[in-house]
Amino acid sequence: MTSFAQRMMGNPAFSQIYEQLWRPVFTRGFSLGGSETADYDRALRAYLARPGQRRVLDVACGPGNYSDDASRGLTGDGGYVGIDFSEAMLTQAQLRNPGERVAYVRGDAHHLPFPDCSFDTVLCLAALYLIPDPLPVLDEMVRVARPGGELIVFTSVRSSVASLPGAAALAGLSGLRIFGRRELLDRLESLGCEHVEQTVAGVGQYVHARRPLAQ
Repeated sequence: MTSFAQRMMGNPAFSQIYEQLWRPVFTRGFSLGGSETADYDRALRAYLARPGQRRVLDVACGPGNYSDDASRGLTGDGGYVGIDFSEAMLTQAQLRNPGERVAYVRGDAHHLPFPDCSFDTVLCLAALYLIPDPLPVLDEMVRVARPGGELIVFTSVRSSVASLPGAAALAGLSGLRIFGRRELLDRLESLGCEHVEQTVAGVGQYVHARRPLAQ
């Protein structure tokens, strides 16, 4: 049975308003009305736009919210690939966020259709909490990252507010998963990742890690 959130993401009408209305309001809600998430998001976009010859994979890319930032500074053979399960989201991505170095693919995040060690940067931003059985998605992200490649995740995290019974019930009804404080860190470390770092803003967390040069 699909969750409410999954059904919304697959709805063509919702996919049209997601980028301009829903996502900015929802993302701000992660920092409980504060600016921490928005501030980190601006810094992340600037980081993704830095010059370089990189292969970037955006897992559950939605309507391509980060495609312009992640592809703008690419050089040489660098390219951005956004993958999503929702045809409606990918249609909006192709219409609103095309680019010379940008490509979109429909696929399942649990079984990424790419060879091992294919990408320098692997992203999953504001999506992991919507994916059923999300931890194996991290496994796939690490698999397709090149040795020394980076993984960047933005998702939910348990806090004093998120742990309230009412909040947990609401998350369950909507299909949003609230991750434990160390849940993603422990998984990435068990996969051999290095330099695993977490920044918490309200009920949101940014996690950055690197696949080791040799395993």
